[in-house]
Amino acid sequence: MEDIDLLQGGEIQFMEFINDVRKKFIKIINDNFLDEDEKIQIITARQLTPEEAIGNPDRNDFPLLKGKEFMIQASFKEAYGQAFTDMPGYFNGTLKEVLNLKLINNYERAIFIATLNAVMRYLKFADKTIHCRGHEPTKCASQLVEYIKENFKNPRIAFIGLQPAMVCSLASEFQIRVTDLDPDNLGQYKCGVLVEDVKNTQDIIEWGDIILATGTTSVNDTLYNLLRKKPVIFYGVTISGISAIENYVRYCPFGH
Repeated sequence: MEDIDLLQGGEIQFMEFINDVRKKFIKIINDNFLDEDEKIQIITARQLTPEEAIGNPDRNDFPLLKGKEFMIQASFKEAYGQAFTDMPGYFNGTLKEVLNLKLINNYERAIFIATLNAVMRYLKFADKTIHCRGHEPTKCASQLVEYIKENFKNPRIAFIGLQPAMVCSLASEFQIRVTDLDPDNLGQYKCGVLVEDVKNTQDIIEWGDIILATGTTSVNDTLYNLLRKKPVIFYGVTISGISAIENYVRYCPFGH
């Protein structure tokens, strides 16, 4: 019963967080005289294909290529925003309709966040809202090691959300523990690093000196649990708009 109460509390806190983001987004819209009835077009009625989203990368174990995560894309005028989700779907409506979504599941949150990213990109408040492609994901992973070295002194890394290329690059230089939501990854080793159950997330976070987390946590309602009194670095395109609004540290050197 105690675990259930904690989970429900976490969900309530996340909803408070995402609704606060929505309020700030609405203020940005109003301050910049955007029409809430402006059409937001999700590019396809399906998720983007892996080739559309990531091209042909050097590795074949990215979640996009395994069919575990999907990329949706929203367009606002000439700007595009993307978001990862495990619950892809189609949406065609107005900005006002997006803002009125209840945000109670990963589909609605992905639509909202992709839209947020597109609008923030249009307003030039956010950049790199489109996923890197081809050889870029591998370059991103290799440069992450130098990024960590430049900003921290030999930290223990709590890595939230398996990104195999990044984990392999980091494991050669740092102590690292990894957790992931995909049950197929649990108990597996990536470059000598055990992928642990999400039940261990809090222990991993307490163990780490820094937290390196996928921006997809903003879709799957786990982001709020990562906000601690220690450095948090989000990676990827999904978090682009929220990181601009909340002033979060974000690593995404090859996003477009």
